[in-house]
Amino acid sequence: MKSIILLSGGLDSLVSCGLKKNDIELAITFDYGQKSVRKEINASKKICNYYGIKHKVIKLDLLKEITSTALVSDDDVPCVNLDDEETCKNSAKSVWVPNRNGLFLNIAAAYCDSFGYKEIIIGANAEEAKTFPDNTSEFIARINKTFEYSTLVKPIIVAPLINFDKNGIVKTAKENNIPLTLVQSCYNSDDGHCGQCESCKRLKRALAENECFDLIKEIFGNDEN
Repeated sequence: MKSIILLSGGLDSLVSCGLKKNDIELAITFDYGQKSVRKEINASKKICNYYGIKHKVIKLDLLKEITSTALVSDDDVPCVNLDDEETCKNSAKSVWVPNRNGLFLNIAAAYCDSFGYKEIIIGANAEEAKTFPDNTSEFIARINKTFEYSTLVKPIIVAPLINFDKNGIVKTAKENNIPLTLVQSCYNSDDGHCGQCESCKRLKRALAENECFDLIKEIFGNDEN
């Protein structure tokens, strides 16, 4: 199946890419002014080079212009306690980018209509669906229905990790020999992984639950948090 993938270089998109590598012909990384954009682009390029996939970066300055999300503003990206559900919900609001996944998927659908791609791969998953509605299976089903009317190709959105939490995603990566050393999940702009933002903490917890302690040291260095 001729496919296109939304690739940020994070855990979810990396593992989705590894699972669907034989079908994917194009990976798109979006630059919407996010703090981590340089790291995301570099990680995505490495992933695409590893799997032999064509890579394209698309700038979306509009998103930075219309949002005050901590991902693009001067505000600090929140550091959260993953065991505190209410705190995580508030953190999700502070890093919410208006209609981001909806916009990304519609741009990908335009590529499908122009170049004949039949699937759009996205790293939506059960853990993030708890706080981000655009990671839910309901959201994907609605967008798929829309594409029946807004495109001629009628591409299908495929989310291979939709029923997995981060623990399960790391486990799946190990079982399928997906190179987790290429991952870049951090929200912040400095080199490497900060170990403090919510995305870093979710990655580290999942790696620990899968006893990937050498990988934790490689990704996070001597950070003890």
